Amino acid sequence: MELVNGKYQLEGGIDPLQLCKTHGTPLYVYEASTMQRQYERITKAFTYPKVHIHYACKALTNLAVMRLFREWGAGLDCVSIQEVQLGIMAGFKAEDILYTPNFAGFDEFDEAVKLGVKINIDAIPMLENWGLKHKDIPVCLRINPHLMAGGNEKISVGHIDSKFGISIHQLPHALRVVESQGLIVDGLHMHTGSDILDVDVFIRGAEILFEAARKFPNLKYIDLGSGFKVPYKVDDIETDVEELGEKLSTRFAQFCEEYGRELTLMFEPGKFLVSESGHLFARCTLVKQTTSTVFVGLDTGLNHLIRPMFYGSYHKIVNVTEPQFKPRIYTVVGNICETDTFGSDRRIAEVVEGDILCFYNAGAYGWMMSSNYNSRPRPAEVLIYNGKAHLIRKRETVADMVQNQLPVTP
Repeated sequence: MELVNGKYQLEGGIDPLQLCKTHGTPLYVYEASTMQRQYERITKAFTYPKVHIHYACKALTNLAVMRLFREWGAGLDCVSIQEVQLGIMAGFKAEDILYTPNFAGFDEFDEAVKLGVKINIDAIPMLENWGLKHKDIPVCLRINPHLMAGGNEKISVGHIDSKFGISIHQLPHALRVVESQGLIVDGLHMHTGSDILDVDVFIRGAEILFEAARKFPNLKYIDLGSGFKVPYKVDDIETDVEELGEKLSTRFAQFCEEYGRELTLMFEPGKFLVSESGHLFARCTLVKQTTSTVFVGLDTGLNHLIRPMFYGSYHKIVNVTEPQFKPRIYTVVGNICETDTFGSDRRIAEVVEGDILCFYNAGAYGWMMSSNYNSRPRPAEVLIYNGKAHLIRKRETVADMVQNQLPVTP
């Protein structure tokens, strides 16, 4: 969304205020052109010929969005059997889906086998279970490289205390299980976390996987996960994927020559692909001044966008209705009976009741982490594609929220 001649416009010159009038608020809006730009950016960054990008759909698991990535050539990274099922519904081929669950029951793995998708195992006990039932089906191993990435323990998943992956120090144990049960390992995987700025973190992680890979003779692919940082503020820093593509293409080609065959290099970005495409629009319900703070209250809250409260994440906030008004200092809060502060001491064009405010970078983990807390329905979703606005999810109603509830019969 850009400010053009004093008014905000979405892709194709679409007026966000008109969208809010048509569909109501709160409202999630995504720009497909931004998603495509990010996808093409990462695919073009690599000169190595066999690079495959899997969209980590947990970031935004709407069928319309998933279908776009499928059309652009992406595979799919799924962390639950339900995401796998949605991926099949969105038209992805089973062989283009990697199922990477965490502490899932073996019934989910059985279902994934029936669906024919790639399987990623991140625990030695599950690897042992696999050998008892599906030893002839190839698997990928998720390795924890013990790299602290991103600098935030809530978004770093490759450190030594993480629940994710098989510790690199447990590799000899994993190898014994593989050899004793005659398992076929055709892939190695790692994911160290989010908001990784240092390209060399990926390179160090890759070197750890390369060393492990030499112990597995039947590999077809190596998956380096994701964690690319996107900018949240003006002049914010981001992961230099072009530098990563240049360095890793050369190093991966070298490794494949050492390994004796050309492997597929995989990544599974989610936030990188969809975060900047998304905006959450909300209406000001009240401006309230206390002894020390001026609050702007909205018709949304942590039930619709929990990232600022959960992760401490920053989202740019603007007044869409009156962008040219004199700025004032506000603390922006939600309408939930909790401390749901979106941003403190923000400089925003003066706000009055009824004004529409917008949160930037709301495409990833916005709607997907929303809830019905305080019995409030979840927002509608709109996708702007080829210059037109398409409603891709209807706004929930109270009837939707209670449809699965059953009365108690005396």
